Amino acid sequence: MRDFVKIVLKSGKDESVRRFHPWVFSGAIKKIYGNPEEGDMVEVYDNKEEFLGIGHYGIGSIAVRIFSFVKVEPDAGYWQQRIAEAWKMRKSLGLCGSKKNNIFRLVHGEGDGMPGLIIDIYGKTAVMQMHSVGMYKLRDVIVEGLKNALGSDLIAIYDKSEGTLPHKANVGNVDGLVWGSNESSVAIENGLKFFIDYEKGQKTGFFVDQRDNRSLVESLAEGKKVLNMFCYTGGFSVYAMRGGANLVHSVDSSARAIELTNENMEFNFPNDNRHQSFAVDAFKYLIESEHKYDFIILDPPAFAKHRDVVSNAMNGYKRLNAKAMEVIEKGGILFTFSCSQVVTRDLFRKAIFQAAAMTGRKVKILYQLSQPADHPVNIYHPEGEYLKGLVLQID
Repeated sequence: MRDFVKIVLKSGKDESVRRFHPWVFSGAIKKIYGNPEEGDMVEVYDNKEEFLGIGHYGIGSIAVRIFSFVKVEPDAGYWQQRIAEAWKMRKSLGLCGSKKNNIFRLVHGEGDGMPGLIIDIYGKTAVMQMHSVGMYKLRDVIVEGLKNALGSDLIAIYDKSEGTLPHKANVGNVDGLVWGSNESSVAIENGLKFFIDYEKGQKTGFFVDQRDNRSLVESLAEGKKVLNMFCYTGGFSVYAMRGGANLVHSVDSSARAIELTNENMEFNFPNDNRHQSFAVDAFKYLIESEHKYDFIILDPPAFAKHRDVVSNAMNGYKRLNAKAMEVIEKGGILFTFSCSQVVTRDLFRKAIFQAAAMTGRKVKILYQLSQPADHPVNIYHPEGEYLKGLVLQID
């Protein structure tokens, strides 16, 4: 076993780690024996120097991201086994090798015991994002692990970590292909085709986490007039079209997002005049639009990425949802989401309650939504449950 820099926690600051929470905050540290660089592997001990876990060291609020609570040798074989286990789990979910679906998340950070690592699969291309320097330093090992686990189901690996690695790390990462050759950028989700812009698009190129919720939209869309706000690449819109909606309008402030939405519509419903798209600010559209809808989808970007702006985020969710409730037809369906990790399920529901109270309309909760099974939540790390959604009937 290798020797690692030892980090000792203050008295009483070991409780969350003993409950297997994988984050050690900088304020919990009593002493560091050595001078670890960002991304180095370190061992964590309590105030009596009893071993607690091993993880990656970081400069910032989260000082250590623990990946094992038992002593291990974190060599190439260790990480390749973790990737193989993640692949096996997705296969058990029926997500691998399906002709109707080749879009799924293979690695979901803490949920798969690999804090700081996200890997999404689009067809036979893996797109990975490292959110920690520790995972970035393991990039070559991760590439080999992917090749070994997926075999012929993989022809390309793309690294899209330039915008997700800590800015102060100065590791010089540039987005690009790290192995294999580019294949078609069109992938399939539940039999529908989508253009995946993993080079310039948001996240890894597609919002993989809304797959099950898009299917629910399809099941409820028949005969409806649908408004998809913050549409990005039009995922919800395409499902609503297949679900038999009479009309679908897609709105996003990004002209590029609207281009992608229109491309995805042409892939699946060429020359279908039920769909229109609008490149305009969401609030402006809701205030000025003369159209009437009986089905509205609100899937905004994260309103809060840090705890110190949660109050502003709550006001944003409240205003947005109140406006949607004001304009939706009686008996209409509202899908509303928050993807802000720091906005808890209870806080989000409180914001929706306040929005409903502002409008005075009768509101019923039909469904409570979350992320799909390929985005597993480590039960000891509730922060991993970032996606919250409600399906409401507005009377």
